[in-house]
Amino acid sequence: MTQKKTGSTRKKSKKSFKNKELQLSSRNKPGKKAAAKSVKAGKPAKPRVAVRRSPIHGRGVFAVTDIPKGARIIEYTGDRISHAAADRLYGELHDGNSHTMLFAATDKIVIDATKRGGPARWINHSCAPNCEANEEDGRVFIDAIRRIPLGAELSYDYNLVLEERHTPKLKREHPCHCGARNCRGTLLGKKR
Repeated sequence: MTQKKTGSTRKKSKKSFKNKELQLSSRNKPGKKAAAKSVKAGKPAKPRVAVRRSPIHGRGVFAVTDIPKGARIIEYTGDRISHAAADRLYGELHDGNSHTMLFAATDKIVIDATKRGGPARWINHSCAPNCEANEEDGRVFIDAIRRIPLGAELSYDYNLVLEERHTPKLKREHPCHCGARNCRGTLLGKKR
């Protein structure tokens, strides 16, 4: 699945994940709190999601219960590495490939879910998402922006922003398969 991405570059040089990180939309500003459901002490939390085969792309994450609007669903977890380490580990590997499991949590930290990530790494992109990613204190949470019924696939807008100009060729190299009526056809977002 194409995840929390940094994008590909046109050159065969190392990519800088720091400068090509996911740009959070205005709804996803750091520090924004989403309504979180409380868990009763002593009872383990019932899972809200399950990873299954996705009609959008590869694996996906699906609701196993109704999830209300505003609910905090899951945290995006994995190894916490620097942007420089992400460049060393994945720069060449992802050149020309938009498939990563990296999420830039802050200007200094990238969450690498490639080997030891949680289920949130399988959440697919959609141009009509039902979730959003919110950064709080260097952690990334996935929150519902509308009610998500039992069985629905979770999605958020990756809104990838690359350092270079978003040419038609780059847009084709980062295709979207969400199938939404308003699908823009690419994982790339608008540059600010």
